[in-house]
Amino acid sequence: MNLILFEPQEVETREGLLYGELAPRDPRAVHLLKTLHKTTGGSFDAGIIGGNRGRGIIVSVTTPIAVTLVLNDPPSSRIPVRLGVGFARPIQLRRILREAANLGLESEAFFGTDLGEKSYLQTTLLEDGGARLAMLEGAIEARDTRFPAVSRFESVDAWLTGPEKPGRRVALDNVQPHGSFFEDGGLSPAAGYTLAVGSERGWSDRERHLLEAAGFTRLSIGERALRTETACIAAIVLAMERCR
Repeated sequence: MNLILFEPQEVETREGLLYGELAPRDPRAVHLLKTLHKTTGGSFDAGIIGGNRGRGIIVSVTTPIAVTLVLNDPPSSRIPVRLGVGFARPIQLRRILREAANLGLESEAFFGTDLGEKSYLQTTLLEDGGARLAMLEGAIEARDTRFPAVSRFESVDAWLTGPEKPGRRVALDNVQPHGSFFEDGGLSPAAGYTLAVGSERGWSDRERHLLEAAGFTRLSIGERALRTETACIAAIVLAMERCR
């Protein structure tokens, strides 16, 4: 763990200091005491989920383990990239959620597609806490305290008519692209990017028409058919490079 994160309700103010407790079997306590070999007085990187970052100090290693927190650093800034992606297998969704949080995206939306496996829409991952755990893992590794906003839609149509899609709009398409994302000159460094990635079987012609009508440029990142999570990460990194 690169950052020990606390839920807001796990912390209270005592004598002017932020104070928290961890049960001995809490993974955070195990990491501090067994992996990092911290003892009373030891310091560690800490943060409040959705809030500031800073340092924690272990004040007691008896049960429960007590810590104080000094959190004066603001959260990491978000990159101006938003991702819309067709539903994939739950294990792939977890990877996408984790890596998007690790990279610092603003938001992620998941939607059904014409050619995607319909059963994937039945996943409860986005509602049962699994998505949050995946994003928590990514945020911790990035030393971040915030997660991308997550939403779901039944179809591409619903996503396109939903919230605003700011910045340069790019839909990955290695079958009928307008050009290459590597050579794209339509830069939008201020507003960033809204990216669309299809399901495993790509876009239908109907969806291509909808995307084009909504202002998306279809671009490829090579001739190879990539796994959904691989395509997402590649597109995000390319967009990040253009937003620098």
